[in-house]
Order: sequence, then C-alpha cells, then structure tokens
Amino acid sequence: MKIPLMKVGIMTCLTLGLFNGQAFAESGITNACSSFGEMQPNENPSHKQINCLLTNAAIEAEIPPEVVKAVATQENGDWRQFNEDGTPIKSGDGGIGLMQLTNKSGYDQKKLENDIVYNIEAGVEVLSGMYSRRDLPKIKDAGRRVIENWYFPVMAYNGTKPVNSPLYQENGQRNANAYQEEVFAEIENQSYLDGTKLAKYPFKTTDFQYDRDSGENIIFNMLEYTLTDQTHDSVYWFKAGDKVVTSSSANIRKEISTTTGAVLVPPNTRLIITGNFDYHESKGNKFVFYPVQTEDKSIKGYVSSAYISNRPSIVAPIKDTAKPLISGAAGKSIPFNSTFNPKTGVKAKDDKDGDVTSAIRVEGKVDTKKVGTYNLTYTVADKAGNVAKVTREIIVYDQVKPVISGAGNKTIKLNSSFNPKTNVSAKDNADGNLSSKIKVTGTVNTKKKGTYTLKYTVTDSSKNAATVTRKITIDGTKPVISGANSKTVGYYSTFNPKSGVSAKDNLDGNLTSKIKVTGTVNTKKKGTYTLKYTITDSSKNTATVTIKITVDSTKPVISGAKSKTIAYNSTFNPKSGVSAKDNLDGSLTSKIKITGTVNTKKKGTYTLTYTVTDKSKNKAEVKRKITVK
Repeated sequence: MKIPLMKVGIMTCLTLGLFNGQAFAESGITNACSSFGEMQPNENPSHKQINCLLTNAAIEAEIPPEVVKAVATQENGDWRQFNEDGTPIKSGDGGIGLMQLTNKSGYDQKKLENDIVYNIEAGVEVLSGMYSRRDLPKIKDAGRRVIENWYFPVMAYNGTKPVNSPLYQENGQRNANAYQEEVFAEIENQSYLDGTKLAKYPFKTTDFQYDRDSGENIIFNMLEYTLTDQTHDSVYWFKAGDKVVTSSSANIRKEISTTTGAVLVPPNTRLIITGNFDYHESKGNKFVFYPVQTEDKSIKGYVSSAYISNRPSIVAPIKDTAKPLISGAAGKSIPFNSTFNPKTGVKAKDDKDGDVTSAIRVEGKVDTKKVGTYNLTYTVADKAGNVAKVTREIIVYDQVKPVISGAGNKTIKLNSSFNPKTNVSAKDNADGNLSSKIKVTGTVNTKKKGTYTLKYTVTDSSKNAATVTRKITIDGTKPVISGANSKTVGYYSTFNPKSGVSAKDNLDGNLTSKIKVTGTVNTKKKGTYTLKYTITDSSKNTATVTIKITVDSTKPVISGAKSKTIAYNSTFNPKSGVSAKDNLDGSLTSKIKITGTVNTKKKGTYTLTYTVTDKSKNKAEVKRKITVK
C-alpha cells in the first residue's frame, strides 16, 4: 500500500529532472533492456528483463538498485505486473502493478495498469521524491548511493504512520514489522549472500512523536543521525578498472548461467572490474554479475555483486558463511495429469561440503490432477549451518479441449418438440462433466421447414474451448410410393388398386396403410383408367403417383399361318408351324381353331380359317390359302 501523494509536490523536490508522468516513454531504460526481448502487451517480461528495468530505473534516479529491487519484492514478491490472464495485478487497498502504486497522485491510471515501464518509473519517482523531503531524517555526510540513507524514504513510500515507527513507543523495542524494516531485511537477503548486515540507526523513543491510536503521521524530532556501524555503498556504480574485494568466499564463474568450471576464491581476494554488469535468468537471483579478473590476471570470469565490496574494512573474518547453491529449481509449467518429481534435476553444492543434494528438503506439494499454481520451497544447510532456500513455482496447465458428444446432424418432424441440449453432453479431461456449461447459439423453428445451424460451445476452467456446429433439418422429404406402376389387366379380372403398392417415409417409416387412391377401374369394360395414389407424412410432405390401368383389348397374335403351295398327294398338317401368343395369356397355340379342309389328292386351292380367343374375349382370325399342285 502506498501513501497518497501529490505529484506536483514530488516533482518540485526532484533535482534530477529525470522522470515526468507525461514523458516516461522518453526514458532510456526500455532501450537499455531491449536485448532481452520485445515486451508484449499484458505479458510479464522475463526475470532478466524486469531485473534490468528495475536496475536501470534506479540508476537513472541515483537510487541504489538494491533498495528499488527490495521495495519491488516487498510490494510484489514475484516481480509481476500482470496476472496469468493478462489483467493488471491490483491489491485490496488499490495498489497497482509491480510497484503497487495507489493512483492518488495524478498518474495515468491506464498506464499504471498496462505499462510496466511506466509503473516502475512512477514507483521510482515516488521513492526519489521521498528522499527529497526535508521532514525525514538523513545520515550525516551520507549521499544518495549509501543504502542505509534510504531507510526513511523507504518508510515514507509506504507511509509515515505509527504502524511503521522504527520503535515501539511503549517498550523501545525494534519494530521488525515496520515496512522499511522488512524492505531492509529483503536487501540483506537478496543483495548480500555473505551474511552482511546493514548498519543500524541509534534510535530512541524520543526521536518520534505520534499517537498510536491516531491516523496522523509521525513527527520526526531527530533529522540527522551519525551511524557508528559501517554503512554500505551500492555496488551498481562500479566501472571497468575499479578495484573491489570479495566479502567472503566466492565463485568466479566462466559463464553467468552456470557454476560448472567455476573457481572458488577466498575472502578479501582483490579483483578488478573489467566491464559492465549483466543479469542471471534465475528468479532467485535479484543481484547482478560483474566481469572481473584477479590482480594477477590468473583468474577471469563473472562474480555475483552479492560477494564484492569496495570497502575492505567491512570484510568479515574468514569463516564459512557461504550458503550452499541450489540449482535446477527454476519455475516450470507441466501438463495436467503428468508425472512430476520435485527433486528431479535439482542439485545443491556447497563451497566446503561439496555435493549436498541429498540434504535438500522440499516443502509443498504439486497435484498434477488439479490445474493451478503451486509453490515449492527447497531448503538445504551445510555443516556450518548456512541455509539456502529457494522458492519454486510449478504451474499445472491444461491445454486439452473438452469433448462435445451427441450433437450430430439430424432431421426432425414439422411442428415437433425440439430441445437442442437433449442427449448432448460435454466431458473434459480435467473438469469432468461440463454438460451444464454448454452454450448453444442459433435457433430452430419447428413450425417452418428448412435447415437450421446450431453452434455448441463449452469452455473448461483452463479456457480451452470446444465448438461443434450442428445442422437441424425440419423434415421436407416426401414419402416414397413403390409398386404403383401402369399396367394392363384382364377383362373381367379381379383388380385391387392397393395390391403390391407400399409407401415408406424417412421419419415415419411404413405408411402403406395411409395411402389414398382416387379413381376407379371397371374390369368389365375395356379401356384405360387413371388412378392417383397420394400419401402424406406427419411433416405434411405429400407424395403423388399417377398410373394408367388398361383393361385388356389387345388381340392375340397368330403366327406361321401363311398361304403356301404343297405337292399333290403330299402329307399336310394344318397346325404344323402355326402358333398363337397373347399379351396377357401368353401361348394360346393349343387354343387355335381351324375351319376348312385340304385334300392333297385333289388339285386345287383350299381356304383355311384360323381363330383364337384370349381370356379377355379378344379374338384373332387369319385366313390361309393352301394350293395343291
């Protein structure tokens, strides 16, 4: 929580002229950190890039970066501007983003929320303004680069309220819960790995005037202190050529990212800075690394800023105060329902004891069957009692979409009842049954034939969305009438117009019994009759077939009864080679009747008459001349 400030009041106190609420975009810190990647909207930059942004913003304002980073850690331990869903982080008291500014000081609300550079520089501006206040104590003869000289500006960043009093008035004990005390504890923890303690102010209860039950600010009766303990300059202003010493045993690394091949040097080793500092990718490292070489140039590499000083007199006596180093415990994301062993790949090494991996203790659990963010704490101690602790964030994520079932295309009856969710279900690998979460867009009008499109969507708790598009057709398909074909029937025969005729519908099935026939057939009267077959399904789709029924009037056909000449006294059979065939009755050869005779013993021409009648009383007649010669 930040105290409400008047921005104009702050700006009048600034002597650098570096920051301005309307000109943050002109700052060079973005360009200084561009090598770590282009920042994306609503996404947290990498740890390296945020470390760089905080460091450069502090240096430009001539504030020890150790102080700015510790304030950022106190306000937002993970150095994040945005939540996982891209929304700006906000606290219950109105604090916004990484630096948790409450927007009561005239800053641009949207930029505080969405621009991490703006948020950092605004926070640095506020902190710098606190240093310029004349009502806050300072250390005699100390400048802006002395870390202890920021004790009271840090206090004012949160508020000079009784809750932040350095002492409890009632007993004179140190108030370890005061905001600035917690921030300075962070500085010791994250910027000094050799056990260094910052100098303490010689406070007395009479230095502060306030009423604990009042909301009024503390009045400071003592505005200048002389510290007997050694103060600490920020290590971020070292330049190439500067000479420093190690404050404890320290590794000179070949590469910043690994201790492989590192050379361990003892306390008070004199080093020469050979270039600009750089950053480590691990979230656990909030310091920087300087390129160095020993005075004799025998060892070259990188050393953590947490192990060097430009004041040899403050170097602690030679003793083992170096904490073990835990590696391989970087945060990671793992799939839902995967296998995870928190110790896999995690190692610990001590400068004296060597490999102490087996001594690592892990606190916290990761449930891979439940999506979420889990924090694990890794702790390891060496034989000298130096304890290293690393917090690791494990994110269990789910990228599998739910599965929607039962939403296939279908045809339904006109005017029927239709519920688009009936028999439709959704199941997710992590959330289980999501049927109740299904959303349907589109409508179906069962009173109007046509095809309608429905869209089914369901989203699981990890925002994996499944979509199915479905076609619902209001039945417009006519039934099919089979067996109603035009044909010829016998005269005086029995005829049933529905015999052999059937009807089938795509939805209603067998509709044969519903067939309606219009028209009649009189088999006692030859001729052609028209019949109309009609069937209507429950969706009012009507099929019609019209056929012709002919009562047989076709005569049989007599074949082979052609006139011919035969020899005198030869043998002659008048039926030989003669046949008769009818369109309905088939062969009528046996029914042929012959009138007339032929006498082969008497020359002359004879006439034979061939007649045949079918069942419909259609009669065929052929006359044939036989000449005996």
